[in-house]
Amino acid sequence: MNTTDMENKSYKYRPVLFFALAYLFTWIFWIPATVLPENAGALFMLMGLLAPAVVSTVFVLVSGNDLLKKDLKIKLIGLYKVKWKNVLIAIVQFAGIIVASILLSLLFGQPISQFSFTDDFSFTGVGVAGALLTVTLASIIEEVGWKGYCEDSIGAYMDWFRESLLFGTLWSFWHLPLLFIKGTYQAGLMVSPLYVVNFFVSGIPLGFIITWVYLASDRSILACMIYHLFVNFMQEKIAMTPETKCVETLVVTAVAAYLVIRNRDMFFETRHVGKLLETRYGDDRTSAGRE
Repeated sequence: MNTTDMENKSYKYRPVLFFALAYLFTWIFWIPATVLPENAGALFMLMGLLAPAVVSTVFVLVSGNDLLKKDLKIKLIGLYKVKWKNVLIAIVQFAGIIVASILLSLLFGQPISQFSFTDDFSFTGVGVAGALLTVTLASIIEEVGWKGYCEDSIGAYMDWFRESLLFGTLWSFWHLPLLFIKGTYQAGLMVSPLYVVNFFVSGIPLGFIITWVYLASDRSILACMIYHLFVNFMQEKIAMTPETKCVETLVVTAVAAYLVIRNRDMFFETRHVGKLLETRYGDDRTSAGRE
């Protein structure tokens, strides 16, 4: 076995270091944005948003591991990996979550006018075009970071159920500084502790659904980008009240539980643990070095 094979075989994911750096280089921009005017704060927000994707890409590029580099390349541009039927099902499923949440909220006195689009986005300071661009970039950039290295770095050590639970929690908490940045969606939640708690809790069951989208499309980042963009757009443009979004969290949790039960082998298998890349690509380490 040559040196390249040894390096590829012995590679170990570093999730703790990844999260430490992702949090550091995000919050180092987001925390100052809490005291800046909205326009300047928007620039700092964008810089912080880039951090997980940059850290993820650097981790892969400096890893010295050919399989890891090949894996990122295929996950990003391998259109053949996307299971379009599953992506469509996920999108229709989330649309159903929105409809069910609004219908249930009517029982609690919420208006039927929620079945409409909002005129503006929930965050201010960047204009409508800027807000649309931000939503789009967030969907694309975040998934490069979270799926390019992060989720696999956790999943390499445990089943995907525990990975989804841990990732969803850490991903939710990553947004914390946004509560204190003027003009953000999260800052608008500060009118009620319930809305704030709901925001952070909602990310956990959603993490299970996104993991399902990821794995169902053979770990395709593009599939997750498309789904994430649709979720962000629906959350921004459908005129749901904050109270209905609390109901929505319950519906998302129910759907996530259904997906876990229906895909038990996907979420609880451990065949990949300790050999995620080798399981995906077999022993093709030599050919990986030539790509």
